[in-house]
Amino acid sequence: MIFKVFRMEYAGSKPEVSLRLRNYRSTDYAAYRQMYEDCFKPLRRSLHLQLHCCPDRREMTARSSNVWIFEEDGTVKGAVTLYDRQIDDLIVSGNCRKQGIGTQLLKYAAGVLLERGFVPSLNVAAVNGDAVHLYEKNGFVIRDIRTITHEETDAMEYTDRKKLLVTGGTVFVSRYTAEYFVSKGYEVYVMNRNTRKQPEGVHLIACDRHAAGERLKDIYFDAVIDVTAYDEEDINDLTDALGGFGQYIMISSSAVYPETAPQPFREDETQGPNIYWGKYGTDKSAAEAKLLEKVPDAYILRPPYLYGEMDNVYREAFVFECAENGREFYIPKDGSMGLQFFHVDDLCRFMAILIDQKPSVHIFNTGNDEMVSIEEWVKLCYRVTGRDPVLKYVTDGTEQRKYFSFHDYEYMLDVTEMKKLMPDTMPLQEGLERAYAWYAGHKDEVVRKPFIEYIDSHFRGD
Repeated sequence: MIFKVFRMEYAGSKPEVSLRLRNYRSTDYAAYRQMYEDCFKPLRRSLHLQLHCCPDRREMTARSSNVWIFEEDGTVKGAVTLYDRQIDDLIVSGNCRKQGIGTQLLKYAAGVLLERGFVPSLNVAAVNGDAVHLYEKNGFVIRDIRTITHEETDAMEYTDRKKLLVTGGTVFVSRYTAEYFVSKGYEVYVMNRNTRKQPEGVHLIACDRHAAGERLKDIYFDAVIDVTAYDEEDINDLTDALGGFGQYIMISSSAVYPETAPQPFREDETQGPNIYWGKYGTDKSAAEAKLLEKVPDAYILRPPYLYGEMDNVYREAFVFECAENGREFYIPKDGSMGLQFFHVDDLCRFMAILIDQKPSVHIFNTGNDEMVSIEEWVKLCYRVTGRDPVLKYVTDGTEQRKYFSFHDYEYMLDVTEMKKLMPDTMPLQEGLERAYAWYAGHKDEVVRKPFIEYIDSHFRGD
């Protein structure tokens, strides 16, 4: 069986509201559940959907800040839920219908979203004629129509399954992100040019972000995770191409901070050129500024060095290769320079927290809260391969990027704000063990650099 769903948007002015609402409380659950089931059961029966669909007690408590209750004389008479730009689950108790409560709940929800600077939107089954009439009568217009099959509802829970757009999706961070959210039950779309193998379980939108045309206009995304935004043109073209969406998360970089700024870098530090990162850093800064101009409530994440499964960058992979081949390892200077890392799984966990909790802070440094020296990092990389390194220290002033994976630049991010939401991160040794397990089966996916060749021609035999 298939059925149609209308996506509607509010096209009126700010409505006048007479009801006073409050947020959901755990003591409301029994009355809320009865009201919810009574409202949706006839519609779901007609569509051959699972009849009992109310979220459980724990989930309702988690949603409490988004659910608004109308209570009168100690009786719960109606409720409405707000997610980002979207109105959902507008329900009225059976013996209170035809009293204008539904209209007032709708106006209240639209007014709240308008105050937040959003265009209110909602989804409604086309066969639910009474609801469609109510929405049209109160200023909502149909913007697009989707056809839904039972298979697409994923056991009839399509309204609760968040829809994500991940830019890229085929290499390291973007691929891991796509597969992570698929594993968590999200409906994930990836947007790329389809020149590489796609992640399992995703919907592919095969296009360049600069030439998306109308491909995105008819899809509402609960969140956009922009992994591949490198400059303001990237932001400008994608945001112009999008239709409706809830949250927007951009993966930026620690490269936005000038190397001369006081450390650890805080999120409110003035951005500027960094001599080590050059144009990459200034372009990321421009992308951030453009995003906040176009999507003021966007989230921006600034990680340090990312690592983990699917990492095709020649960093830990370089050390793993040296270890497997029994090579001596050449370390810059005395090996004391500090490095700050962040496992890609922790990055995804933090994005899931942002999607779920919608914190008021919108710019976050991310990363482990402790640094590790180059020497200790190399030893850990060797250790997870089951080997011990023989270390050689390069003290003759040779530029270290000729034979080593990192710039001669020590920096640290202040991750206090991140830790308020996600106190624990993956221990470095555990993360490297996982990275090595992936590397062992995917060596051909790593983009090598000529470090070993340089070492063999300049150092070995000294």
